[in-house]
Amino acid sequence: MWAYESVFYQIYPLGLTGAPFENDGVQRDGLKKIAGWIDHIKKLNVNAVYFSPLFESDTHGYNTRDYRMVDKRLGTNEDLTELVDKFHENGIRVILDGVFNHVGRGSFAFRDVQKNRENSRYCSWFYLNFDGDSPYHDNFWYEGWEGNYDLVKLNLKNPEVTDYLMDSVRFWIETFHIDGLRLDVAYMVDRDFLRRLRRETEEMKKDFFLLGEMIGGDYREIMNDQCCHSVTNYECRKGLYSSMNSMNLFEIKSSLERQFGHEPWCLYTGMHPVSFVDNHDVSRIATELTDKNQLKPLYALMYAMPGIPMIYYGSEWGIEGSKSDGDQALRPEIKEPQWNDLTDYIARLGAIRKSCSVLSYGDYRTLLITNRQMIFDRRSDDGRIIFAINIDSNPYHADFNAEAGRAHELITGTDVDFGGGLDIPAYTAMIMQPF
Repeated sequence: MWAYESVFYQIYPLGLTGAPFENDGVQRDGLKKIAGWIDHIKKLNVNAVYFSPLFESDTHGYNTRDYRMVDKRLGTNEDLTELVDKFHENGIRVILDGVFNHVGRGSFAFRDVQKNRENSRYCSWFYLNFDGDSPYHDNFWYEGWEGNYDLVKLNLKNPEVTDYLMDSVRFWIETFHIDGLRLDVAYMVDRDFLRRLRRETEEMKKDFFLLGEMIGGDYREIMNDQCCHSVTNYECRKGLYSSMNSMNLFEIKSSLERQFGHEPWCLYTGMHPVSFVDNHDVSRIATELTDKNQLKPLYALMYAMPGIPMIYYGSEWGIEGSKSDGDQALRPEIKEPQWNDLTDYIARLGAIRKSCSVLSYGDYRTLLITNRQMIFDRRSDDGRIIFAINIDSNPYHADFNAEAGRAHELITGTDVDFGGGLDIPAYTAMIMQPF
């Protein structure tokens, strides 16, 4: 699967392009602005991009009005086709957000229910009670996603609903030539629908990739041969920044071993969840980290651990944003991409990831762990990588069983001799290829 060997880049189109929060129906050309980011993304050594919602919606994209029309605030269907084609021409695959659990109040089906009540042919598309009322005073009750009544929950047990959604996915593949979907709130999406989606998209397009949003629980509920190829690894996202802030690398080590280790009880060994440090729903990593000197080694750890790394637009040069200031603070307009030494560093990590298949498929084994230092080993039939990290402000001398004496350090391009132990400078990560 191509996605297992990829580095992803997430864009929230309505935010990046500065679209108004409320859909005012005015036609704009935001997608054409995103085309100007392709060179930047390519320079980062990214080979796949994930677009958060971009179909016609009420406000933030997740309250869909029309699954088959690009949001007017972003452009037209033709604009999206051209944009995806440009990404493909540059060797970059494209996945979209599949928002199938719910629709917006502005969707055609829900508007028909508002107009015709019990006589609407779409009543069975939703979970309704005409003896109740909604917070919007519709004179009927309906189920909203986790109590959010701008998100009207769909009845995915209704074949008419799932047929409509599958026809929409076919339309996306045939019209926009997309390569996969990230499935919003996949943890609560009907499992029969997920299985159908996997089965039929594989028939529509070979190697079509499905990434499910999972917040907690056992990822194998949907990351399996019948549902999704991958899921969002929120457990390790928390472990990554929390380990830094608490100066306790045992936290992320515990998650990595629990998920990818060699013991029979390890959960996801050989699987490929998506690794990330921030996205459109959580605070930016530059805001989360107490010590900004840890940004580079943190990203190196994310790229070196098992999983598929994903970067959120703007974080590659360290922009900040706090969830406490609202979702809009996490989804800012950016006129043009920027570049600094952090961006250089992340681009280098992308190049290493591309050149070392062991980082995509290798196993995981901890070689050394302290509160502030960690060394682990990744191995596959294609080679071996030793990863070392020091998150302290002081250098550290590590004695460990490397089963090797020398290596080429891939970030700096220098050779390292650790026959007598390894000296790790302060705030440093090392990706070493033994020879």
